[in-house]
Amino acid sequence: MEMELEALAGKVEKVVALVEGLRAANASLAQRLAAVEAERDALRQNMELARVRVEALIGRLPEDA
Repeated sequence: MEMELEALAGKVEKVVALVEGLRAANASLAQRLAAVEAERDALRQNMELARVRVEALIGRLPEDA
């Protein structure tokens, strides 16, 4: 019986270690996701600014050109 409990305790320790590792990986991925989303938002803003500027330039072109 004691050997079974020791084996079970070993398995529980492995599961706990796995869960801790997965939590750390999840936290790391969440940080990376936040950084990528911030970069995406900045790129979208830059694209919008570029679109507005291009439209303004197109609006300045002569009609008969």
